[in-house]
Amino acid sequence: MFIDQQGLVKAARQCPSPNQDERPDNCPPDLLIIHNISLPPNEFGGPWIDHLFLNQLDPEQHPYFREIHQLRVSAHLLIRRDGELVQYVPLTARAWHAGQSCFEGREACNNFSIGIELEGADHIPFTNPQYQQLVTVTKAIMARFPGITPERITGHSDVAPGRKTDPGPAFDWLRYRQLLAES
Repeated sequence: MFIDQQGLVKAARQCPSPNQDERPDNCPPDLLIIHNISLPPNEFGGPWIDHLFLNQLDPEQHPYFREIHQLRVSAHLLIRRDGELVQYVPLTARAWHAGQSCFEGREACNNFSIGIELEGADHIPFTNPQYQQLVTVTKAIMARFPGITPERITGHSDVAPGRKTDPGPAFDWLRYRQLLAES
């Protein structure tokens, strides 16, 4: 998998989000944060995640959307249930995915992290294609950004404890780390 100098993943469907800006002092990312997302909650498929990250979510399409349609959020990448990879923000830019967060005493994780969303929910198992794609893209990210090592991969719940629960108990960290180490 190829990542160019601008931080674009060539294998990903490009869907540029306006919810991004430059990293402070152009600091390279050295943390990878795994998330999950489903819109509406616990439902998969449809255009709703794209619409959220593009500020196009129609509050009339679902009652839950009325609560979140004004959010200005994004992630660098999304891995859909079938393994499709979607990119919203170049990896060299700051996506708005972690919110109020802290890792090893460093606050504002968006400044120095890459956020990957998995289409899923805390208590619904993720798919084989998602794990395979996550491992593939993680390896490409680690090759492009050497500050990101297996020890610097964490969950949203770990950088925002008490506020966030994702990727949740259904995410198999052991499986992911074993697949990452194998190839």
